[in-house]
Amino acid sequence: MQIKTITTSLLFCIALSIISCKEATTTALNTSNTLKHKAVLEYQIQSKLGEGSFWNYNTQELYWVDIQGKTLHIYNPKTKSNKSITVPSMIGTVVPSTQSNKAIVALQDGIYSIDTNTGNLQLLSDVEQTITTNRFNDGKCDPSGRFWVGSIAFDETPYAAKLYMLDNNQNAILKKDSVTISNGIVWTKDKTTMYYIDTPTSEIKAYDYNDATGAISNERVAVKVSDTLGYPDGMTIDEHDNLWVGLWNGSAVGCFNPKTGNLITKIEVPALNVTSCAFGGKNLDTLYITTATKDMDTEQLKQFPLAGSVFKAVPGVKGVKGHFYKE
Repeated sequence: MQIKTITTSLLFCIALSIISCKEATTTALNTSNTLKHKAVLEYQIQSKLGEGSFWNYNTQELYWVDIQGKTLHIYNPKTKSNKSITVPSMIGTVVPSTQSNKAIVALQDGIYSIDTNTGNLQLLSDVEQTITTNRFNDGKCDPSGRFWVGSIAFDETPYAAKLYMLDNNQNAILKKDSVTISNGIVWTKDKTTMYYIDTPTSEIKAYDYNDATGAISNERVAVKVSDTLGYPDGMTIDEHDNLWVGLWNGSAVGCFNPKTGNLITKIEVPALNVTSCAFGGKNLDTLYITTATKDMDTEQLKQFPLAGSVFKAVPGVKGVKGHFYKE
């Protein structure tokens, strides 16, 4: 009788374990499917103009900026902690340097090296020092570690901005003129194509790219972003060379195939103005997304109370390692 009772209890426990495993598996699958198409809150903050997301794979941290808040942020997903470094003027973007505890930042009046421990700044280039109506905006490094960064007029005057390349010897070279709002920029795995966004055009341009020299040529339109999606802002690239683009006024990140120009998929984000994204995590399979509260009225702020925060999604593809600045 006692043996029978023990056997019955054991069978009951096994049955409960199987049910629990099935429920856990179903929950995990549902969560995964949700994160594939909908972003969730990762770090709550009401930044004014969150931008410039970049995954530092060496430290496993997300670098990002609040342009109007004049702040460089370094977020650690493992500890859920966010380190903030105040800078003297608007900060357009950030890219880690190959030098330990250093990064390159594009401030309002120039391109600087910043010590991420102390916040100390060292000027590398003031190429637009005579253009006081402009500030620097978004930028990234190419495969050879040269820093590409564009500008924007404070009043967004059409064609008043430019795109530059800061080479490894800190020489700023003009690469493109007559830009309005210089934003997302990425390079393909084979180092032969560069993609670039001038936001008001609603286009992602493609260029033939020479990695040995940094030369670009053969400009053409790779993607025309529909007005119904919002305006293309910051951009990253995945392992298949597809483009992931923050959609300003579009509450989403769009994934585009630059070879066909087609929208592949879209990730909904609970914020109106989605500004940039970067693949991160140990396996580069988590998409971190920045947003802004800029240009939102009272009703919109009520509708999107988490605007300005950092979000994440798991879209089912992996990104590639971002390029650091090589001094």
